[in-house]
Amino acid sequence: MVRVGIVGASGYAGGEIIRYLLGHPEVKITYLASDTYSGRHIGSAFPNLIGRDLPVCASFGDTAADEADVFFLAQHHGWAMNVAPQLLDAGKKVIDMSADFRFRDAETYEQWYKTEHAAKDLTRRATYGLPELKREAVRSAALVANPGCYPTGALLALAPAVSKGLIDPASIIIDAKSGLSGAGRSKFELGYLFSEADESVKPYAVADHRHTPEIEQEISELCGRAVRVSFTPHLVPMVRGILTTAYASLVRDATTAEALDLYRQRYADSPFVVVLGEGEYPATKSVAGSNYCHIALKVDPRTGRLVAMSAIDNMGKGAAGQAVQDMNLMLGLPETAGIEHAGLYP
Repeated sequence: MVRVGIVGASGYAGGEIIRYLLGHPEVKITYLASDTYSGRHIGSAFPNLIGRDLPVCASFGDTAADEADVFFLAQHHGWAMNVAPQLLDAGKKVIDMSADFRFRDAETYEQWYKTEHAAKDLTRRATYGLPELKREAVRSAALVANPGCYPTGALLALAPAVSKGLIDPASIIIDAKSGLSGAGRSKFELGYLFSEADESVKPYAVADHRHTPEIEQEISELCGRAVRVSFTPHLVPMVRGILTTAYASLVRDATTAEALDLYRQRYADSPFVVVLGEGEYPATKSVAGSNYCHIALKVDPRTGRLVAMSAIDNMGKGAAGQAVQDMNLMLGLPETAGIEHAGLYP
């Protein structure tokens, strides 16, 4: 059994990683760190985990590296950059849930996250952990940067069309709608109160969201040139899920059927991507509680655009499920181990 540690275990992402790993056949959770719940069972933070055989939460310390072989770092941005180097020097594998290692250029991180990067040398050694784009790189990685939730939905919806030259990358416009859990568990702001968010849809961080350069970095790599995209996120009154609708101009004639065939070929070896049939469209409820991404396409011949849509659970494929998928690849385990269950429905 591989020993696994989760730092930031009482946050939403940490709790979801625990939930997935409890059903994993090849690993055992041996270490949980949470300053808030130190000395207590994690069931105090997540009632769904009451009664589970799990280690008592501890405060993260210098001896943590002795407790596990693989560490999930599910802390706030700016934390992992100070801890990952020591864990890596101790021979541990690290999967970081924050943005600390998502950018190959540390200056981009500093510009968008307003924090000086303390481990610049690691940013180019880290692997961006979107398996459908970087599967082989993840297999050989010691440090994986788990992608953001919005970039996951957007990149999976757009990657085949970009890499095959079906669309003009400079024309990409992304509209995404997320449930409130995407803000995390500790964000107590007026807009996240039930009475403020219920029965309302609201855009935020318009033309200024920190996931924008992450999307641009990966799209640029796919097409081989620098690209800028327009990205607008929205909050919707649901707990889980991200629905992404991306628009881009076609560079050659194509039908919806031809575009779908291109996507099916690209994702043929990706067990968690489901390309829906022509005339079918994704819904967040269809993937809730799972690591799946549902993708749909529509070619609009009137405007000459491709409309690419995806649905993910922001806590699943957008966070914890994808992190476990990365861990499986890093350890040489079946990619689907512990995370192949269907979503919750209804």
